[in-house]
Order: sequence, then structure tokens, then C-alpha cells
Amino acid sequence: MTNDIYGPFPGRADFLAGLTEQQRDRYEQLGTNLEVVERRIVAACEAAGRPREDVTLIVVTKTYPAEDTALLAGLGVTDVAENRDQDAAPKAELCVQLPLTWHFVGQLQTNKVRSVVRYADAVHSVDRPRLVESLSAAVLRSERAPLDCLVQVALDKESGEGEHRAGVAPADVPALADKIADTPGLRMAGVMTVAPLAGPLADRPDLAFARLAEIASAVRASHPAATMVSAGMSGDLEQAVAAGATHVRVGTAVLGVRSPLG
Repeated sequence: MTNDIYGPFPGRADFLAGLTEQQRDRYEQLGTNLEVVERRIVAACEAAGRPREDVTLIVVTKTYPAEDTALLAGLGVTDVAENRDQDAAPKAELCVQLPLTWHFVGQLQTNKVRSVVRYADAVHSVDRPRLVESLSAAVLRSERAPLDCLVQVALDKESGEGEHRAGVAPADVPALADKIADTPGLRMAGVMTVAPLAGPLADRPDLAFARLAEIASAVRASHPAATMVSAGMSGDLEQAVAAGATHVRVGTAVLGVRSPLG
């Protein structure tokens, strides 16, 4: 590599001038994919009667190298997500000088919490009181800004399915939201879900995201600042936007199909 694409972010022209031929090819590929996703979001917002600025695109960069993350920043992406700390931590360290907001969206074990709070601006996958306590302790120890936390909702658990999946049943969301709000160092920011694989809402992302919208509304009644609704991925972002998602998490449609091991 002949340039440092991880350094202090230059102007767009300088950034492009510093790319190698291989990096420029990947940059153009990512840019084309981003344009397609952007058109989808714009169309979904128009269909829902929502302004485009209501929806934040989070590009899920899991399994892809830090170089792709830097190229995305060069394309104007502001929010990226990872789901495994062992991949995210070194990537975030390389990209620390880039103007990015980092979201952690994977199942989080308590032994990874101290590492995650070093770089994550938001954790979308809070699903148990012990994790709340661990996050709080790590944030207070690091003396960083408060950490945005979203309750991960497992919609399939409402029908008795998905017992072993991450996330809490809808009935347990209010208590966990209250605990986050009452815990030092944390900010109750909203709710997150993945379209369920089992139960009556399986294969019906429109109904699943509508149910999440109901849960989000109930949470905001007690916690007005908890406005984030994280839902929708490459295959169902339109349904998520229609139901009121404020953040869509898109990976494959931007970065390409991941390997089976990813």
C-alpha cells in the first residue's frame, strides 16, 4: 500500500488521488452499491411519507477488511457496524482517525465488554441485566461519554419460539429499558430487532417490524429520548422503513456476498 487511507481524513479529491489502482476499483464498486441502496432508501421513505433524513444507513462491515471501512468513509458513509469484538477492535483502532460512528450489533459476552466500550458509540444488542451492569462498569472505568444502548427484542419469543436466540421477549422490554435508563454511564437509546425465523411473524418482516414499532412507541412513552429503532437489513429494509425504522443495518447489498464462514 502506497498511501495511508486511515490517517486524518483529507478532502475527497486528495483521498481519491492517494488510492492505488486496486483500491480505486473497490472504491468504485462500493460506490455503485451504495448508490443502489441509497435509491432504495429514498424510494422507501417516499412511499412511507417520511423525509430521507429520518433514516440512518449503517453499513455492516463484518468479515470485510479495515481497508473497506476506510473506503466507505471516503464515500461519505458515517455509520458502520460490527458483530464480533475480535474483528471490530483492531479495525476500529486502525480507523480511529476517520469520521465514523461505530455500532456493535452482535451478541455480546460480558468478557468482551471492556474492549467494546473503547470504540463503540452504540450497542444494539443489550438483552440481559448482567450485560447492563457490565457495560456500566466498563464505561465508568474508562471515563468515556455515556454509551447508547438499545434493547434487542426477540419477537419470536412472544409466541414461545426462539428460546435460545439472543434478545428479550417483548414483555420483558420495559423492565430492561428501565434498568438501562437507571444505570450510570448508559443512555437508553431505543430498540433493535432482526426479522424472526420462527413463529407467526417468520417470513413476514412487514408484520414483525410493525410489532417492533408498537414496542418502540411504548418504550418512548417512558423514555422519550429512546428514539432509535434499529431494524431492516439488505433484504427487508423497505419494510423496516415503512414501519418507522430510524436505522437500517445493511451489509451484503453494499459490500457483497460474504463467504459461508463469515
